[in-house]
Amino acid sequence: MTYQPIPVPPRNNSRTLRTVLIVVGAVLAVCCVGGVVGGFFLYSTVKEAVGPARDATTSYLDAVRAGDHQRAYDLLCRQNREETSLADFARRQETQPRLADYEIGGLNVTNTNGRTRGTATVRMTTETGAETTQVFTLVKEDGAWRICG
Repeated sequence: MTYQPIPVPPRNNSRTLRTVLIVVGAVLAVCCVGGVVGGFFLYSTVKEAVGPARDATTSYLDAVRAGDHQRAYDLLCRQNREETSLADFARRQETQPRLADYEIGGLNVTNTNGRTRGTATVRMTTETGAETTQVFTLVKEDGAWRICG
């Protein structure tokens, strides 16, 4: 008597496919969450680095626009204040067209060998309607950002 082998039921491929799709979905979810968290920390770090320099530039330009020469002069670096008196600074500001509006287009902060410096590219509009772009140099003195050129 010969025995017939029992036929093996076909594999259920849908279970394998479902498992693979679940694993791939989980890996994609982890990557997306990691990208969002990493992006948030990168954004926070960059904002922390350039935020105070932006604030110093904004404070200086607001003082210039308001005609508050004393406050604008106080925001200059030590070297500029030693080279120019408040009276000379105020006289120079009065001879220029009054600042009506400005927009900070770019800000760059570097730290090289312990010296922290920055540049701010500002597009300014005067009351006469003239538009100019100026690059302000910033230095960090005694923990505060100052306009230096």
